[in-house]
Amino acid sequence: MKRRFWGFATALAVIAALATACSSAKGAQSSSSDVELHHLTIAAVPAADSAGLYIAVQDGLLAAQGIHVTIDKAISSETVIDQQLHGKYAITSGNYVSYMLANVKQHADFEILAAGSIMQPQVQELMIPAGSPVRTVSDLRGKTVALNALNGIGQLLVSASLEANMMLPTQVHFTTAFQFPNMALALKQHKVAAAFMPQPFATNAEDSVGAQPLADLDQGAVTALPISGYVVTKSWLQKYPKTAAAFRKALVEAQRIADTDPGAVEKAMVHYSGVTSTAAAIMASPQFPLDTDPVLIQRVADLMQEFGLLRQRYDVKAMIP
Repeated sequence: MKRRFWGFATALAVIAALATACSSAKGAQSSSSDVELHHLTIAAVPAADSAGLYIAVQDGLLAAQGIHVTIDKAISSETVIDQQLHGKYAITSGNYVSYMLANVKQHADFEILAAGSIMQPQVQELMIPAGSPVRTVSDLRGKTVALNALNGIGQLLVSASLEANMMLPTQVHFTTAFQFPNMALALKQHKVAAAFMPQPFATNAEDSVGAQPLADLDQGAVTALPISGYVVTKSWLQKYPKTAAAFRKALVEAQRIADTDPGAVEKAMVHYSGVTSTAAAIMASPQFPLDTDPVLIQRVADLMQEFGLLRQRYDVKAMIP
Protein backbone atom coordinates (compact mmCIF):
# COMPACT_ATOMS: atom_id res chain seq x y z
CA MET A 1 0.00 0.00 0.00
CA LYS A 2 1.23 3.45 -0.88
CA ARG A 3 1.68 6.39 1.40
CA ARG A 4 1.07 9.95 0.42
CA PHE A 5 4.07 12.16 -0.23
CA TRP A 6 3.60 15.86 0.30
CA GLY A 7 6.05 18.48 -0.98
CA PHE A 8 8.61 20.15 1.25
CA ALA A 9 6.73 23.38 0.64
CA THR A 10 3.93 21.98 2.78
CA ALA A 11 5.81 22.57 6.01
CA LEU A 12 6.50 26.15 5.03
CA ALA A 13 2.91 26.83 4.00
CA VAL A 14 0.97 25.27 6.88
CA ILE A 15 0.40 28.41 8.94
CA ALA A 16 -0.82 30.44 5.98
CA ALA A 17 -2.78 27.51 4.60
CA LEU A 18 -4.75 26.96 7.79
CA ALA A 19 -6.27 30.40 7.52
CA THR A 20 -6.79 30.10 3.79
CA ALA A 21 -8.21 26.59 3.74
CA CYS A 22 -10.66 27.18 6.55
CA SER A 23 -12.18 30.08 4.69
CA SER A 24 -11.77 28.72 1.16
CA ALA A 25 -15.44 28.14 0.51
CA LYS A 26 -16.33 31.53 1.93
CA GLY A 27 -13.22 33.48 1.02
CA ALA A 28 -13.00 36.00 -1.76
CA GLN A 29 -16.65 36.93 -1.32
CA SER A 30 -16.18 39.93 -3.54
CA SER A 31 -16.92 38.59 -7.02
CA SER A 32 -14.71 39.96 -9.77
CA SER A 33 -17.60 41.37 -11.76
CA ASP A 34 -15.22 43.19 -14.05
CA VAL A 35 -13.69 40.04 -15.59
CA GLU A 36 -14.07 40.01 -19.35
CA LEU A 37 -15.31 36.39 -19.44
CA HIS A 38 -17.67 34.80 -16.92
CA HIS A 39 -17.54 31.30 -18.37
CA LEU A 40 -14.44 29.34 -19.37
CA THR A 41 -14.13 25.98 -21.08
CA ILE A 42 -10.97 24.26 -19.87
CA ALA A 43 -9.42 20.96 -20.92
CA ALA A 44 -7.46 18.98 -18.34
CA VAL A 45 -5.81 15.58 -18.20
CA PRO A 46 -7.70 14.04 -15.22
CA ALA A 47 -4.61 13.18 -13.20
CA ALA A 48 -3.50 14.32 -9.76
CA ASP A 49 -1.45 17.05 -11.43
CA SER A 50 -4.73 18.87 -12.19
CA ALA A 51 -6.04 18.71 -8.60
CA GLY A 52 -5.61 22.45 -8.11
CA LEU A 53 -8.09 23.18 -10.91
CA TYR A 54 -10.60 20.68 -9.58
CA ILE A 55 -10.40 22.11 -6.07
CA ALA A 56 -10.80 25.65 -7.43
CA VAL A 57 -14.10 24.50 -8.93
CA GLN A 58 -15.40 22.21 -6.17
CA ASP A 59 -14.61 24.73 -3.41
CA GLY A 60 -16.19 27.63 -5.28
CA LEU A 61 -12.96 29.60 -5.56
CA LEU A 62 -13.39 30.36 -9.25
CA ALA A 63 -17.08 31.13 -8.79
CA ALA A 64 -16.09 33.66 -6.12
CA GLN A 65 -14.05 35.39 -8.82
CA GLY A 66 -17.07 35.55 -11.09
CA ILE A 67 -15.86 32.69 -13.29
CA HIS A 68 -17.82 29.52 -14.01
CA VAL A 69 -15.98 26.63 -15.60
CA THR A 70 -16.73 23.68 -17.83
CA ILE A 71 -13.95 21.06 -17.70
CA ASP A 72 -13.43 18.65 -20.59
CA LYS A 73 -11.33 15.55 -19.99
CA ALA A 74 -8.24 15.40 -22.18
CA ILE A 75 -6.40 12.24 -23.24
CA SER A 76 -3.19 14.25 -23.28
CA SER A 77 -2.04 17.83 -23.73
CA GLU A 78 -1.10 17.01 -27.31
CA THR A 79 -4.69 16.08 -28.21
CA VAL A 80 -6.14 19.45 -27.18
CA ILE A 81 -3.43 21.82 -28.42
CA ASP A 82 -4.92 22.33 -31.89
CA GLN A 83 -8.36 22.87 -30.35
CA GLN A 84 -6.96 25.49 -28.00
CA LEU A 85 -5.20 27.24 -30.85
CA HIS A 86 -8.55 27.36 -32.68
CA GLY A 87 -10.32 28.88 -29.69
CA LYS A 88 -12.26 25.93 -28.25
CA TYR A 89 -10.43 26.10 -24.91
CA ALA A 90 -9.48 29.22 -23.00
CA ILE A 91 -7.09 27.35 -20.71
CA THR A 92 -5.67 23.85 -20.74
CA SER A 93 -3.98 21.92 -17.96
CA GLY A 94 -1.25 19.57 -19.10
CA ASN A 95 2.41 18.69 -19.32
CA TYR A 96 5.00 21.30 -20.26
CA VAL A 97 6.66 19.08 -22.87
CA SER A 98 3.76 19.20 -25.32
CA TYR A 99 3.38 22.99 -25.14
CA MET A 100 7.08 23.61 -25.65
CA LEU A 101 7.04 21.36 -28.71
CA ALA A 102 4.00 23.21 -30.05
CA ASN A 103 5.78 26.54 -29.63
CA VAL A 104 8.84 25.25 -31.45
CA LYS A 105 7.29 23.10 -34.18
CA GLN A 106 3.94 24.83 -34.76
CA HIS A 107 5.09 28.35 -33.93
CA ALA A 108 2.33 28.51 -31.33
CA ASP A 109 2.25 31.27 -28.72
CA PHE A 110 1.57 29.30 -25.54
CA GLU A 111 2.36 30.89 -22.20
CA ILE A 112 2.21 29.42 -18.70
CA LEU A 113 -0.51 31.19 -16.74
CA ALA A 114 0.17 29.22 -13.54
CA ALA A 115 2.26 26.24 -12.44
CA GLY A 116 0.39 23.01 -11.83
CA SER A 117 2.57 20.29 -10.32
CA ILE A 118 6.05 19.12 -9.44
CA MET A 119 6.77 15.39 -9.39
CA GLN A 120 7.20 13.62 -6.08
CA PRO A 121 7.92 9.94 -5.25
CA GLN A 122 5.40 7.41 -6.62
CA VAL A 123 3.37 10.01 -8.52
CA GLN A 124 4.52 8.99 -12.02
CA GLU A 125 5.16 5.26 -12.36
CA LEU A 126 5.93 2.52 -14.84
CA MET A 127 3.45 -0.27 -14.13
CA ILE A 128 3.50 -3.97 -15.09
CA PRO A 129 0.81 -6.70 -14.91
CA ALA A 130 0.44 -9.00 -11.95
CA GLY A 131 2.65 -12.05 -12.44
CA SER A 132 4.72 -10.39 -15.18
CA PRO A 133 8.04 -12.03 -16.06
CA VAL A 134 9.48 -8.49 -16.25
CA ARG A 135 11.45 -7.83 -13.08
CA THR A 136 13.67 -4.89 -13.99
CA VAL A 137 13.50 -1.99 -16.42
CA SER A 138 16.17 -3.66 -18.56
CA ASP A 139 13.78 -6.61 -19.04
CA LEU A 140 11.64 -4.29 -21.19
CA ARG A 141 14.14 -4.49 -24.06
CA GLY A 142 12.16 -5.28 -27.23
CA LYS A 143 8.80 -5.06 -25.43
CA THR A 144 5.80 -2.71 -25.74
CA VAL A 145 5.27 0.18 -23.34
CA ALA A 146 2.02 2.15 -23.27
CA LEU A 147 2.03 5.95 -23.25
CA ASN A 148 -0.97 8.26 -23.38
CA ALA A 149 0.76 10.22 -26.17
CA LEU A 150 4.05 10.30 -28.02
CA ASN A 151 6.48 13.16 -27.43
CA GLY A 152 4.94 14.02 -24.08
CA ILE A 153 6.02 13.93 -20.45
CA GLY A 154 5.53 10.16 -20.28
CA GLN A 155 7.99 9.52 -23.07
CA LEU A 156 10.49 11.88 -21.45
CA LEU A 157 10.23 10.21 -18.02
CA VAL A 158 10.32 6.66 -19.37
CA SER A 159 13.29 7.53 -21.60
CA ALA A 160 15.16 8.85 -18.56
CA SER A 161 14.44 5.61 -16.71
CA LEU A 162 15.61 3.51 -19.65
CA GLU A 163 18.84 5.50 -19.95
CA ALA A 164 19.48 5.10 -16.24
CA ASN A 165 19.28 1.34 -16.87
CA MET A 166 21.75 1.43 -19.77
CA MET A 167 19.07 1.29 -22.48
CA LEU A 168 18.05 3.50 -25.37
CA PRO A 169 14.41 4.58 -25.83
CA THR A 170 14.53 2.98 -29.28
CA GLN A 171 15.00 -0.42 -27.60
CA VAL A 172 11.34 -0.51 -26.55
CA HIS A 173 8.17 -0.10 -28.61
CA PHE A 174 5.97 2.80 -27.50
CA THR A 175 2.23 2.54 -28.17
CA THR A 176 -0.50 5.12 -27.67
CA ALA A 177 -3.39 2.72 -28.18
CA PHE A 178 -4.64 3.07 -24.60
CA GLN A 179 -5.80 6.03 -22.53
CA PHE A 180 -4.99 6.23 -18.82
CA PRO A 181 -8.36 4.81 -17.63
CA ASN A 182 -7.92 1.82 -19.99
CA MET A 183 -4.30 1.01 -19.24
CA ALA A 184 -5.14 -1.20 -16.24
CA LEU A 185 -7.19 -3.53 -18.44
CA ALA A 186 -4.47 -3.49 -21.11
CA LEU A 187 -2.01 -4.64 -18.47
CA LYS A 188 -4.36 -7.31 -17.15
CA GLN A 189 -4.86 -8.68 -20.66
CA HIS A 190 -1.08 -8.51 -21.31
CA LYS A 191 -1.57 -6.30 -24.36
CA VAL A 192 1.46 -4.31 -23.21
CA ALA A 193 4.44 -5.25 -21.08
CA ALA A 194 4.35 -1.99 -19.12
CA ALA A 195 2.44 1.27 -18.97
CA PHE A 196 3.32 4.81 -17.97
CA MET A 197 0.71 5.84 -15.43
CA PRO A 198 0.40 8.96 -13.27
CA GLN A 199 -1.64 9.09 -10.10
CA PRO A 200 -4.38 8.26 -9.37
CA PHE A 201 -4.40 5.79 -12.26
CA ALA A 202 -1.33 3.88 -11.08
CA THR A 203 -2.78 3.17 -7.64
CA ASN A 204 -6.18 2.42 -9.17
CA ALA A 205 -4.52 -0.20 -11.41
CA GLU A 206 -2.96 -1.80 -8.32
CA ASP A 207 -6.31 -1.77 -6.54
CA SER A 208 -8.41 -3.04 -9.44
CA VAL A 209 -6.25 -5.55 -11.38
CA GLY A 210 -3.25 -6.18 -9.14
CA ALA A 211 -0.81 -4.27 -11.35
CA GLN A 212 2.60 -3.63 -9.81
CA PRO A 213 5.04 -0.70 -10.04
CA LEU A 214 8.18 -1.60 -11.96
CA ALA A 215 9.82 1.80 -11.50
CA ASP A 216 9.10 5.02 -9.70
CA LEU A 217 9.96 7.57 -12.38
CA ASP A 218 10.89 10.24 -9.82
CA GLN A 219 14.57 9.31 -9.94
CA GLY A 220 17.92 10.49 -11.24
CA ALA A 221 17.94 13.35 -13.73
CA VAL A 222 14.18 13.86 -13.53
CA THR A 223 13.80 13.85 -9.72
CA ALA A 224 11.29 16.52 -8.60
CA LEU A 225 10.75 17.59 -12.20
CA PRO A 226 8.03 20.17 -12.92
CA ILE A 227 5.32 18.26 -14.76
CA SER A 228 2.34 20.41 -15.64
CA GLY A 229 0.92 23.89 -15.78
CA TYR A 230 -2.14 25.92 -16.78
CA VAL A 231 -1.50 27.23 -20.26
CA VAL A 232 -3.03 29.96 -22.43
CA THR A 233 -2.12 31.55 -25.72
CA LYS A 234 -0.41 34.91 -25.61
CA SER A 235 -3.19 36.42 -27.72
CA TRP A 236 -5.85 35.17 -25.27
CA LEU A 237 -3.92 36.57 -22.32
CA GLN A 238 -3.62 39.98 -23.98
CA LYS A 239 -7.34 40.02 -24.78
CA TYR A 240 -8.59 38.88 -21.34
CA PRO A 241 -6.05 40.06 -18.73
CA LYS A 242 -8.60 40.50 -15.91
CA THR A 243 -10.02 37.02 -16.45
CA ALA A 244 -6.51 35.59 -16.45
CA ALA A 245 -5.63 37.40 -13.20
CA ALA A 246 -8.83 36.21 -11.52
CA PHE A 247 -8.23 32.62 -12.62
CA ARG A 248 -4.66 32.75 -11.34
CA LYS A 249 -5.78 34.14 -7.97
CA ALA A 250 -8.32 31.33 -7.45
CA LEU A 251 -5.88 28.69 -8.69
CA VAL A 252 -3.11 29.74 -6.29
CA GLU A 253 -5.54 29.51 -3.39
CA ALA A 254 -6.58 26.04 -4.59
CA GLN A 255 -2.93 25.00 -4.91
CA ARG A 256 -2.40 25.89 -1.23
CA ILE A 257 -5.33 23.69 -0.29
CA ALA A 258 -4.14 20.82 -2.50
CA ASP A 259 -0.67 20.91 -0.92
CA THR A 260 -1.97 20.76 2.65
CA ASP A 261 -5.37 19.01 2.59
CA PRO A 262 -5.31 15.35 1.42
CA GLY A 263 -9.09 15.13 1.74
CA ALA A 264 -9.62 17.84 -0.84
CA VAL A 265 -7.37 16.03 -3.33
CA GLU A 266 -9.11 12.71 -2.66
CA LYS A 267 -12.53 14.24 -3.31
CA ALA A 268 -11.29 15.81 -6.54
CA MET A 269 -9.79 12.58 -7.83
CA VAL A 270 -12.90 10.51 -7.16
CA HIS A 271 -15.15 13.06 -8.86
CA TYR A 272 -13.01 14.10 -11.82
CA SER A 273 -10.78 11.08 -12.47
CA GLY A 274 -13.41 8.43 -11.73
CA VAL A 275 -11.13 6.26 -9.59
CA THR A 276 -12.18 4.47 -6.43
CA SER A 277 -12.18 6.26 -3.11
CA THR A 278 -9.64 3.69 -1.87
CA ALA A 279 -7.21 4.52 -4.67
CA ALA A 280 -7.69 8.25 -4.13
CA ALA A 281 -7.08 7.89 -0.40
CA ILE A 282 -3.79 6.01 -0.61
CA MET A 283 -2.22 7.45 -3.76
CA ALA A 284 0.88 9.61 -3.61
CA SER A 285 0.43 13.26 -4.55
CA PRO A 286 2.63 15.75 -6.39
CA GLN A 287 3.72 19.08 -5.01
CA PHE A 288 1.45 21.96 -6.01
CA PRO A 289 3.62 25.05 -6.50
CA LEU A 290 2.34 28.56 -5.86
CA ASP A 291 4.51 30.33 -8.41
CA THR A 292 5.98 29.68 -11.84
CA ASP A 293 9.74 29.29 -11.51
CA PRO A 294 11.53 29.56 -14.88
CA VAL A 295 14.70 27.97 -13.47
CA LEU A 296 12.80 24.81 -12.50
CA ILE A 297 10.83 24.63 -15.73
CA GLN A 298 14.00 25.12 -17.77
CA ARG A 299 15.03 21.66 -16.56
CA VAL A 300 12.20 20.21 -18.66
CA ALA A 301 13.38 21.94 -21.83
CA ASP A 302 16.99 20.92 -21.23
CA LEU A 303 15.99 17.28 -20.76
CA MET A 304 13.91 17.43 -23.93
CA GLN A 305 17.04 18.48 -25.80
CA GLU A 306 19.06 15.72 -24.12
CA PHE A 307 16.59 13.02 -25.17
CA GLY A 308 16.11 14.33 -28.70
CA LEU A 309 12.65 15.85 -28.38
CA LEU A 310 14.19 19.25 -29.14
CA ARG A 311 17.08 19.84 -31.53
CA GLN A 312 18.35 22.95 -29.80
CA ARG A 313 18.05 24.72 -26.46
CA TYR A 314 14.68 26.28 -25.73
CA ASP A 315 14.45 29.25 -23.34
CA VAL A 316 11.30 28.85 -21.23
CA LYS A 317 11.36 32.48 -20.12
CA ALA A 318 9.52 33.23 -23.35
CA MET A 319 6.58 31.22 -21.97
CA ILE A 320 6.32 32.98 -18.62
CA PRO A 321 4.50 36.33 -18.76
